[in-house]
Amino acid sequence: MSQAEWVLYFGDFKISETVVVSWIIILGLTVASILLTRNLQKVPTTKRQIFLEFIVSSLNNLVISTMGEKTVKRMPNIVPYIGSLFLFFACSNLAGLLGFRSPTTDLDTTLAWAMMTFFMIYYAGIKFKGLSYFKGLLEPIPFLLPLNIIGELAKPISLSFRPFGNILGGAVIMYLLYEFLGYVSGFIPVVGQLKILELVIPVPFHLYFDFFAGLLQSFIFIMLTMVFVSNAAEE
Repeated sequence: MSQAEWVLYFGDFKISETVVVSWIIILGLTVASILLTRNLQKVPTTKRQIFLEFIVSSLNNLVISTMGEKTVKRMPNIVPYIGSLFLFFACSNLAGLLGFRSPTTDLDTTLAWAMMTFFMIYYAGIKFKGLSYFKGLLEPIPFLLPLNIIGELAKPISLSFRPFGNILGGAVIMYLLYEFLGYVSGFIPVVGQLKILELVIPVPFHLYFDFFAGLLQSFIFIMLTMVFVSNAAEE
């Protein structure tokens, strides 16, 4: 595994594979949202609309149960934000199943998501408590101010490195597995004739590292986002 390659050039301006794959995911989600939300009715009459309403209501209940109804009322955009973040995060983690390099294997991507959560924490704190929110840095005693500041700075670091490390680790293991299978196929004539093994053996590993671990990391990230923001907004 190596760092993301530069794939588009505009003079001295270069765009990496991570950015291109992110654009593809955004485009795919945009098209899917347009197609799935066409001709919606006040009273659902199609399975598509019933399924969409079930997903939206489940997401809304999850956010309310985690952050509290009062917080959600004062921050109504938090529900679509959490849903969009989960979808983009999950699709990024699942990109490896389609042969793309997952944007999550680039620290720039996870750090950008973590910084959005970091600024949202302070936005919620100031919105609910005003500048008195920063008094929490002096608790329980002012002497602990340096440690509290370090704790605040650790939030975006932990948020960004957790999914980055997990997804990158899975990608490295899959890369080594394919290299090993290719080596064995060329080294042993009998195995070399059974190229199908190179397609079958990685399947359960892809299901775990790309599907299960990818969705799990996406869920953990949005849960931590909701917990941090709700703690900041808590009176």
